[in-house]
Amino acid sequence: MPGPLDLNLLRVFDALLQDSSVTAAAERLHLSVPATSRALGRLRRAMGDPILVRAGRGMAPTPFALRTAPRVRSLLEEASALISADREISVADLRRTFTIRINDGVAATLATTAVEAVATAAPGVTLRFVAEGSESVEALRDGSVDLDIGVGDLDAPDIRTAPLYRERLVGIVGANSPLGRHRRPALAELCRYPHVSASRRGRARGPLDDALEAAGLRRHVAAVVPTFAVAALLVASGEHVGLVPRRLAERHATALGLRWFPVPAPLPELEVRLLWHARLDADPAQRWLRETIRAALA
Repeated sequence: MPGPLDLNLLRVFDALLQDSSVTAAAERLHLSVPATSRALGRLRRAMGDPILVRAGRGMAPTPFALRTAPRVRSLLEEASALISADREISVADLRRTFTIRINDGVAATLATTAVEAVATAAPGVTLRFVAEGSESVEALRDGSVDLDIGVGDLDAPDIRTAPLYRERLVGIVGANSPLGRHRRPALAELCRYPHVSASRRGRARGPLDDALEAAGLRRHVAAVVPTFAVAALLVASGEHVGLVPRRLAERHATALGLRWFPVPAPLPELEVRLLWHARLDADPAQRWLRETIRAALA
């Protein structure tokens, strides 16, 4: 029959699900392996489920454990926020992993800036970046993601949001491309070269096509790739044209062997925003992280 659970057991559960290893979970929690193993036994009795089962040389979570993990993480974060809401934190002594879902175009520049800023102030903090997906709201609600950074806003009463910066797409070509000699090539010149389109949904059409059609022009999209980073690498190796966020181009064009230029078309300006769940508003550690990221990008 299922037994009682307490916060300490839930912390063990969370660590076991993150690491799929009793030894690694023990290290994460600063417990002995036997103590963690005993806690796993108590969890199994309390939840009526094996939690972790043997899988080859390692262990794997059960379907029940995978379903339960996001709710346990959410409960632990709420408890942490409740306990620490009125407490100041010592950032230098902070030991915590923050999961940040991030847009590919943003990651190439923001990730470096954020990691450097956080590492300087809080060397014990880990930033875990994951790719954006279609379930942003649910990931914030169930606690599997702490922050979401990307383009656009979410119309949900329990999701908080703050602007980070505005961004525009710019053109890129290989450093040896004839087009690279033009500081601001005309739209007609851009259409003489094959294009690479970046879309995680596999869409070849983008905002540039509307501007081209208005001018009576069309481009040939030779390849559609899932990320701006892949697009940049592909453009660097051939005679293609691509579009990437300006910050990515400014920071990495030289290292990648690219030239970048403003596109002579009214492409929409993109607003990059920071999103988090309302329950973490008062969490001092998360509040510090949000402020650090915003300050680093100012």
